[in-house]
Amino acid sequence: MDLFQAPDYYQVDDLLTDEHKLVRNTARDWVKKHLSPIIEDAAQEARFPTELVNGLAEVGAFGSYIPTEYGGAGLDQISYGLIMQELERGDSGIRSTASVQTSLVMGPIYNYGNEAQRKKYLPKLASGEWIGSFGLTEPNHGSNPGGMETRFKDMGDHYLLNGAKMWISNAPICDVAVVWAKNEEGRIHGLIVERGMEGFTTPETHNKWSLRASITGELIFDNVKIPKENLLPNKSGLGAPLLCLDAARYGIAWGAIGAAMDCYDTALRYAKERIQFGKPIGQFQLQQKKLAEMITEITKAQLLAWRLGTVRNEGKATSAQISMAKRNNVEMALKIAREARQVLGAMGISGEYSIMRHSMNLESVITYEGTHDVHLLITGLDITGLNAFK
Repeated sequence: MDLFQAPDYYQVDDLLTDEHKLVRNTARDWVKKHLSPIIEDAAQEARFPTELVNGLAEVGAFGSYIPTEYGGAGLDQISYGLIMQELERGDSGIRSTASVQTSLVMGPIYNYGNEAQRKKYLPKLASGEWIGSFGLTEPNHGSNPGGMETRFKDMGDHYLLNGAKMWISNAPICDVAVVWAKNEEGRIHGLIVERGMEGFTTPETHNKWSLRASITGELIFDNVKIPKENLLPNKSGLGAPLLCLDAARYGIAWGAIGAAMDCYDTALRYAKERIQFGKPIGQFQLQQKKLAEMITEITKAQLLAWRLGTVRNEGKATSAQISMAKRNNVEMALKIAREARQVLGAMGISGEYSIMRHSMNLESVITYEGTHDVHLLITGLDITGLNAFK
């Protein structure tokens, strides 16, 4: 049974609108009813629970902030963040599925696509009928996406795409992929690649110790013919995919709070119930230190995410601000997962509890959408004006 009770030490709920709380509570109830009962088995089996896709769509997890005319929920940025928080409270891999669909697939189609592309793809992605993936990372280019080797040529009546992307969430089951590739002049563009195009394959990545309930794979392009109408026309250059990553990183900043909350709530409940030396272990000073530090860090992260959400709603949030929140909140969550595991002792590694699964998942979250160190250097560049990447 999912006994989760969300901590709110600084009454952050008072900063939320009634709509925010309704959206949050709807997602929270769905996680308790549908995700929590199956997630431990799914992770143990390294299986993505496809049976959850329709429910994710119903709670607005696909296209949260995409306008309703295209099938999205038409919500604001704080609502999107709260949905990501609740999903990652359940599992980082499930949140990954939703944030990729929303920020990295629907986002660029809405922002960089034309009206025909929006009408063709967005409603089916919003409903969960189609699953999308985002192709940027390559075998030889992770933190340096501008060095990508995937290329496309203009063949007159179509483009010819060649290359490969790896570590791609949703790839093996995707119906469409937004793929970033260089044209013959070396300019980066986004292309919509559809399942069934000849030469397009999506092998699954196996033997992961992390994000085991998320499906990961490669996108391989062997002389794939791309119709010209599948090029995203309204933005090109490396800045285009990086703006998509801003949206995803923002969602992660909220999502990590959910994972941290779940670990804290589990540890707090256990500390009150576990008796050693004749009293609950929560009565010992060192256990109280762990728990007090956890709630302090969660509270700071909540306020950071809330403020970032308000700034994003105003259209004023910078990439560097988003990087700071992503880096801080994921590190916070990973530290809390490790401390919570110690509170539970040996039980902390058991699948009976969520903590070790969160800990393993967060080892991926701290690396993807920009590594922990890269986000630090983004802040460094922003405050000094000196580029450590060159």
